[in-house]
Amino acid sequence: METAKPGKSKAGPKRTQKRSWFYRILHGIRVAVLIFVVASVALVLLYRFVPPPITPLMVIRLGERGLTGKPLRLEKSWKPLDKISPYLAASAVISEDQEFFDNHGFDFGAIREAMKHNEHHRRIVGASTITQQTAKNLFLWPDRSWARKGLEVYFTVLLELLWSKHRILEVYLNIIETGDGVYGAEAAAQRYFHCSAKSLTAQQSALLAATFPDPRKWAPPHSPPHVYRRQGWILRQMPEFIERPELILISK
Repeated sequence: METAKPGKSKAGPKRTQKRSWFYRILHGIRVAVLIFVVASVALVLLYRFVPPPITPLMVIRLGERGLTGKPLRLEKSWKPLDKISPYLAASAVISEDQEFFDNHGFDFGAIREAMKHNEHHRRIVGASTITQQTAKNLFLWPDRSWARKGLEVYFTVLLELLWSKHRILEVYLNIIETGDGVYGAEAAAQRYFHCSAKSLTAQQSALLAATFPDPRKWAPPHSPPHVYRRQGWILRQMPEFIERPELILISK
């Protein structure tokens, strides 16, 4: 009986070739991940000091307007936090993330409550913190996919590690969608109240923050009744929040 001689197997070169391709693909994935991590960290560090010129959401909204034949609109004007009304900062915290200054980017209690609610209701509710919303608005696109949520978690961690809470709130108030083609506190103040973001009153700030969940439908002056009810809810909590040391610093 003849036995196969070592090195003469025809499967040998094929296995070696398959392994070679596998390691090449693995190496390519490692390089891609490394490039992404370095680029994303660099971008987060840059935006710690430099106002973001545009966001993916702004680009998407411009594309949507163009496809539907609407005139292009991109109203935004960057303002540092000390040039934005502390009433608006307080209203945003009250409306969107009351534990903002105490959490580390995630409100796990709110997440659990949202999960329980979504199990039994058709209307889906979220539990995103201000940091998560900033990460999503600044770097990502509107979507509910797991991939997008995973990236949101990643960028949220980066923002919490590399930015101060005041910087997160400053960027949030400057890039958040506040109407159809309107972004940020200053553009919203000018369009709806004909004043600067610094001059916004408690009532105006609470009304603006009440529209944040759906600003293109709820923006003043034609806000639906439930927005005014939410405005009242925000105003009732205003005295407690406006006196917080973190918010007092904003007005100085």
